[in-house]
Amino acid sequence: MLNKIDIDKLNLDKEFFSRCETFISLLQKWGKVHNLTGKLTQIDIEENIIDSITPLEFINEYNSFADIGTGAGYPGLILAMARADKKAYLIEPRQKRVAFLNFVKNTLALNNIEIISKRVEEVSNIKVDLITSRAVTNTKLLLDLTTNISKENTSFLFYKGSLLETEVEDAKLEDCIIKKRKDRNYLYLKGNL
Repeated sequence: MLNKIDIDKLNLDKEFFSRCETFISLLQKWGKVHNLTGKLTQIDIEENIIDSITPLEFINEYNSFADIGTGAGYPGLILAMARADKKAYLIEPRQKRVAFLNFVKNTLALNNIEIISKRVEEVSNIKVDLITSRAVTNTKLLLDLTTNISKENTSFLFYKGSLLETEVEDAKLEDCIIKKRKDRNYLYLKGNL
């Protein structure tokens, strides 16, 4: 499935695919022992990788990003692998997931990643260009929880499900971009650069 990714469209290098293969292997091994994610088949993991990088087709450039609740690596770790030249902060409060993320980071020599073992509202020493999150909480609450790490021109990319329209309405968002892929809705709030 990964071989169907349009390398040029997403501006991916060959090392990304090599790292993905290692990530898949590590996630399958760790996942069985530590219950990191529910779906551990090759196909399921590859689908999550594709889901994670799809927004690279339409979001603006950024120099740094923070992923809230990275869990087993989606989307933050995958985005950090796809854009190894960008500073990535993976914010994850659960220790077994932090241990896994650190192991993958060190195994793949991903020097662009900093893993922060806290809840996002406890983080205060970073400011980023892009904030991402998948399946953490509703949009309005995410925007509120991330004010301490956002700048005036920070963009937001939230991976959402079927409740997106209600969340957009509740958060009173007007200038947002919504893209769809299968059962995924991508909500992009472009910062004022």
